[in-house]
Amino acid sequence: MNAVAARDSHGPRMQPKPGRISEHKPAIEEVHILWITGGLGCDGDSVSITAASQPSLEDVMLGAIPGLPKVHLHNPVLAYTVGDEFMAPFHKAARGELDNFVLVLEGSIPNEKISGDGYWAAYGTDPQTGNPITIPEWLDRLTPKALAVVTAGTCAAYGGIHAMKGNATGCMGVADYLGWDWKSKAGLPIVNVPGCPVQPDNFMETLLYLLRQLAGLAPMIPIDEAGRPKWLFEKTVHEGCDRAGYFEQGDFTHEYGSPKCLVKIGCWGPVVQCNVPKRGWMAGIGGCPNVGGICIGCTMPGFPDKFMPFMDPPPGSTLSSNLIKPYGALIRALRPLTNATLNAEPKWRHNRPNLTTGYQPPQ
Repeated sequence: MNAVAARDSHGPRMQPKPGRISEHKPAIEEVHILWITGGLGCDGDSVSITAASQPSLEDVMLGAIPGLPKVHLHNPVLAYTVGDEFMAPFHKAARGELDNFVLVLEGSIPNEKISGDGYWAAYGTDPQTGNPITIPEWLDRLTPKALAVVTAGTCAAYGGIHAMKGNATGCMGVADYLGWDWKSKAGLPIVNVPGCPVQPDNFMETLLYLLRQLAGLAPMIPIDEAGRPKWLFEKTVHEGCDRAGYFEQGDFTHEYGSPKCLVKIGCWGPVVQCNVPKRGWMAGIGGCPNVGGICIGCTMPGFPDKFMPFMDPPPGSTLSSNLIKPYGALIRALRPLTNATLNAEPKWRHNRPNLTTGYQPPQ
């Protein structure tokens, strides 16, 4: 039994022995990352993670982070191998011959029960029959044997754009397929890292946490009711937005290109749980509202249907912006007075021959 399996409701019972992390022998010494991109998606999440730096994909793969298991990545977008050679670890895992692997899903899961004589999406072929293996079939084969299941991007997490109203595939997120109470053989819930595409450091930081947990160096990963890592998604876009001060002052833009609050032109930032404005996109730079783009809620389970039409003000924005206007007008009027006071030096700073600071010499 490994450190993750030996856990209670508060996390693993097994704790790392005191001492430096570099001296700790991981509970699991080698992990394969089986990354399936065959769902309904665009491979944008695989491309996105190549920009990560906290940690970088290279740091994890090359063993630059002390205490982690040795990691082998099997991702078709990033692999050197192709064909049967590339697919071999997936088939090996399905046969139960690959003990320690984490399954990463990219792209939404189509409902193959309604695909008729064909199929919606597949990944490789069955060596026995020569037929394509559908994404639900891979989930059925691999998830009972996986240490953890992680979704990369909103499509895999909740269905995303492909699952919007009127779609023909009946597609869904991984938790919709497996069940929201599903647990891996190591006792881990499905971990969703949404985003369209996923923010690169958000995904790699989550993967790092899970690898540390599998190594016996971290407690149970904290996730919210939507399966998202809490420390990454508990705050709203608004709380980390460069433009939040304009909202407080009731100062809204009605056109693009302005530095003011974007709520009036469709930004959902005040209610959407996402850290991109705070974290940026690459090396702390970028993030939708930071560069003038409205937040359209791509990290939320209700995306995209509940956020459309994208350019219209959110339903609650009219009420909130009208309530803030009188307060904002008063604040805007008073702040220049305070600003003028703070921009003036105290009167005791002068070059006259008398001291006026209030200092009294001892008698």
